Amino acid sequence: MKTYLTYGFAMAFGGALVVFALFFLGMHASAEKLDTAQGIQMGLGLAIGVTCIVLGTKARRAEVPATETFGYGSALGAGVMITLFAALLGLFTNYLYGAVINPHFTDVMLQAQADKLAATGVPSDKIEQIQKMTAALMKPPVMAAMGFFSGMLSGTLISLITAAFLKRPAGENLAAAPPPLS
Repeated sequence: MKTYLTYGFAMAFGGALVVFALFFLGMHASAEKLDTAQGIQMGLGLAIGVTCIVLGTKARRAEVPATETFGYGSALGAGVMITLFAALLGLFTNYLYGAVINPHFTDVMLQAQADKLAATGVPSDKIEQIQKMTAALMKPPVMAAMGFFSGMLSGTLISLITAAFLKRPAGENLAAAPPPLS
């Protein structure tokens, strides 16, 4: 459990650092910069997620005696547990960011959405209608919950892939094990 919490905390902390760095660099202050900020956040978030899940799964595998198998299910479970702790910690971080640190971030996101819709030729009355519906979903608690579920989804997908490479087959390191009792 400690391994999951440690690497889940590292994953959530790394993600929060990226968000705060983008905030302090002014990337969350205008709709024009938001696409770039989201691209940076996705790329760095993926790198942080893969790194923490791989390192955490390896640490969990090292805790299991060499005489025991650490199969695909064990590796997947380790990755998902790390992701769960990261997503739970991220839930609070996302809420804090949206409600306290940058409460105007939803306005920037809505403006970016309006700019994209206007660029595709959507009439302004239709844009206003879409923004009213979207604004209801962009409240800090809802955004935090959506962040939790998207974090769980992406972390689970990463875990599904990394588990294939981090499992320890049944026969590996079993040569030193004592023969089974008959």
